[in-house]
Amino acid sequence: MDFFPDDWAGIWTPEMPLLELLARAGVLYFGILFLLRIMPRRTGGELATMDLVLILLMTEAAAHALGDYSSLGDGLLLIVTVMLLNFLVNALSYRVKWLERLVSSPPIPIVIDGHIQRRNMRREFVTEDELQSHLRQNDIDDIAKVKCAYVESEGQITFVTRS
Repeated sequence: MDFFPDDWAGIWTPEMPLLELLARAGVLYFGILFLLRIMPRRTGGELATMDLVLILLMTEAAAHALGDYSSLGDGLLLIVTVMLLNFLVNALSYRVKWLERLVSSPPIPIVIDGHIQRRNMRREFVTEDELQSHLRQNDIDDIAKVKCAYVESEGQITFVTRS
């Protein structure tokens, strides 16, 4: 049984061509970002879509670097590429409005002036029982007291009351 590898440099040397690693990371990042963007907001939980994509891809790259690759360099390059793409998309979406609209979902109203917007609730898969539960969690006992309620881009439901 060996305790140390024979070739320490071989552990760090990437096995895949650099451009292939970058292309794979980019296609996966933007592909998953697109797929999560078209899904209902509540699918991703409480994380922003870009944060969820970053975490998914980083854990996947790290898992492969721990076992599937014989090179840690491949895993590290994938992780760094995904982190840089995430930083770049965040920075650009802050400065470029159309990109912000592309990667972030606007809030969807599900209650306006105490009236339930059933079409929007169906689109976001929010049931009346869930809405009532969120009302109770926010100490709102009557939907008529709600000026507006939104499903935010991260999937949370927020309320603005009349008082």
